[in-house]
Amino acid sequence: MITARAIEGLGEIERGADLAALIVAAGADLQEGDVVVIAHKAVSKAEGAVRLLSDVRPGARAHELATEQARDPRLVQVILDQSRSLIRATHGVLICETTHGFICANAGVDLSNVEAGTAALLPVDPDRSARRIRESLAHRLGVDLAVVVSDTFGRTWRNGVTDVAIGIAGIAGVVDLRGTPDATGRVLEATEVCIADEVAGAAELVMGKDRSVPAAVVRGVDPSWLRRGSVVAEIVRDPAGDLFR
Repeated sequence: MITARAIEGLGEIERGADLAALIVAAGADLQEGDVVVIAHKAVSKAEGAVRLLSDVRPGARAHELATEQARDPRLVQVILDQSRSLIRATHGVLICETTHGFICANAGVDLSNVEAGTAALLPVDPDRSARRIRESLAHRLGVDLAVVVSDTFGRTWRNGVTDVAIGIAGIAGVVDLRGTPDATGRVLEATEVCIADEVAGAAELVMGKDRSVPAAVVRGVDPSWLRRGSVVAEIVRDPAGDLFR
């Protein structure tokens, strides 16, 4: 049985915070095979991936987009700085390819749950962030577990948002079921399951968006999923196979 439980009591995350130490101090009661899911904003704050808008000097392109979308040009400049390319600018939203290769709104730049006048960025290397937290937890607790760094993404053609994995360590990004039989014995030909995103979504059910709970533990996952993993290597679709960009 798979369960998800919030890790309470982490408090406000400050720059330089040791997230693994905070999780242990919160009495998370972690066990072998658990998956710790941490909201990216906690990781970003700890790593200092936050920009003061007052320090931003927007360029001509930022001013142009800001005028079109009635947005703060400083915020638009931050979004452009975090983008490899701008995919679409419409309906007040910038759809960007981030420097990591993620396709998402506003390059993951977010104003919620941060101090006024600041913007939270995505971690520079979320897979690396997950690895560091995992290694620190393993060192402190002596247990082998996995870590997922999550963020909230929208989905093309579907309303609403859900949490997905942007960084992982110790868990598969995708489990390939091609060549295995389904319940009727028919061999699956195209099924690849994004396990990391499903775990992130399960954790979000107990973390929420307005409860100041930036971490959760998911317990009971299939042990075969617990292996070396990478969002960039496994989950980010190669542009050559992208039918929708």
